[in-house]
Amino acid sequence: MAYKRSVVPKQLPEGDALTAAMAGIGFGFAVDGAKEPNIEDTLLAASVEGMERDDLRILSVLTTWLGVHYSRINADRLFRLVSARQEPRVVAYWAAVAGWLHQDRRLTRLVRLAPKQRVALLRVGSAFQLKRHGEDSRFAGTALIVPQGVLRDRKEDVLSPRELAMRHRTYHRRVLLGPSYRADLWALLEAEPSLSPADLARRGYGSFATAWQVKRDFETLQP
Repeated sequence: MAYKRSVVPKQLPEGDALTAAMAGIGFGFAVDGAKEPNIEDTLLAASVEGMERDDLRILSVLTTWLGVHYSRINADRLFRLVSARQEPRVVAYWAAVAGWLHQDRRLTRLVRLAPKQRVALLRVGSAFQLKRHGEDSRFAGTALIVPQGVLRDRKEDVLSPRELAMRHRTYHRRVLLGPSYRADLWALLEAEPSLSPADLARRGYGSFATAWQVKRDFETLQP
């Protein structure tokens, strides 16, 4: 069968699987983390849980994680994933994150997805909270209205880049090679060298050309 590229997973993790995946990418939850889950799939699933199901605990840790690790995100794949979503609140969150982290120009395309009007994080009581506490400075002027104190920001809630690089092979490769499909495909080959270029591309959401090149280069370095 000919290879047809897709960057969207068939299903995002939910429930216990999502909790394990989040722990697996460095969220400080008291559960056994999944082994090296896909980073962007997990981030998107966490944002759906936070914005659509109003889980502010998950959204708080997700936002802290992004503040620490945003430079390791595969921005192209994240943009493609968010662009495919139909939930306005989820899209607004990612547009707001990109506005907050505007120093990373790779995220600029996400800002363009912002809805015409700002979205309130709190479905009830937002105006009261804003009057009492003001706006979260991270999201001021972005697509998302977040009262100060609603999303807790504690760096100890997530692993540091060094700690995560020691636990997550793909993250480690992104530190070495940059946050790219090539880094992800290389990490997959390290774990499973027998993968064909087509299977490698499917597993890593990359193009067949990139997978073929990574497979060739990986085999060149083998003893």
